[in-house]
Amino acid sequence: MPRCFHAFAFVALLLAAAPGRAATPLVVEAALDREVVAPLLAAFELAHPDIELDFRDRSTLEVDERVAGAAPAPDVVISSAMPWQMARVNEGYASRLDSAEARAWPEWAKWRDEVFGFTFEPIVMAYRLDLSRHMMPPATHADLHTLLTEQRERLRGRVTSYSPAHSGVGYTLFQQDARYTTRFWDLVAAMGNAEAVLEANTRDMLEGISEGRYWLGYNLLGSYAMVWAQEHPEVIVQVPQDYSLVMMRMAFIHRDAPNPRAAETFLNFLLSREGQHVLAGETPLFSIHPEVTGPYTAQRLRDQVGDRLYPIPLNASLLAFVDPQRRDAFMQRWRREFERR
Repeated sequence: MPRCFHAFAFVALLLAAAPGRAATPLVVEAALDREVVAPLLAAFELAHPDIELDFRDRSTLEVDERVAGAAPAPDVVISSAMPWQMARVNEGYASRLDSAEARAWPEWAKWRDEVFGFTFEPIVMAYRLDLSRHMMPPATHADLHTLLTEQRERLRGRVTSYSPAHSGVGYTLFQQDARYTTRFWDLVAAMGNAEAVLEANTRDMLEGISEGRYWLGYNLLGSYAMVWAQEHPEVIVQVPQDYSLVMMRMAFIHRDAPNPRAAETFLNFLLSREGQHVLAGETPLFSIHPEVTGPYTAQRLRDQVGDRLYPIPLNASLLAFVDPQRRDAFMQRWRREFERR
């Protein structure tokens, strides 16, 4: 890291700690790996030394529980479990953001100026490099089904994916897959027959692939997988060639935020050209801002993948996915198909 950055950061810390200038606390409950988002947090702290950022990285379900159950409430809530975020906003837990950044944000990435998608992350498959010595790695969902069927014994216990029961984002991705893959339930049954191991997060899947416990992972968050693969050459990331789901991290200001001004400052930073530039250039989270360029932007991903990208829509249709009856019906069938032998 450049020395000038450390110098500026040191000055910022001195200003924040100066007598008579007590920093305003800001609590962010987030289902977002701190290591991945660290450059963005550092840039915010540098730009706003008067705010003391308390960033709490948790699972999607833990974040959702704290929206209604934490006392005091968090200031900002961030999660990749899009239906859960939309449901909490619909229940009235979000405060409307009235700012130039909010008004300029693309309509397809916000709802009622209360909740905002600020990343554009593809969903991928990942496999060990040496898998190709035993079989052709899958490039499509149909390839994955064929592999699980024809190589079932060799892959037994060596395939991993999300647990829809223990991960909000995992449940969301499988719900979306059911819309786009005509043989989705056959794929679930094939994973069950191969005794696929279901994990609660992408990191556990990637660690298992690196360690050799797993050979193949399905429906991983591309942002995490791409960072991991940069330092673990044994892991290969594959964006599915038939279609790739895209999810957005959704952020909102809690209606009972103890520090609403600081929360507004943080959310505006996420949506600003400055914040999105950091996302595009220093993280793999893929920025949305149409005027930002860099290796990780929504437009660049569209240019590379084209019409095979299927973004999960940020609108009221997400509410159906957390309907208790629909969720129960989906999970009942999931268990029936996955446990079928």
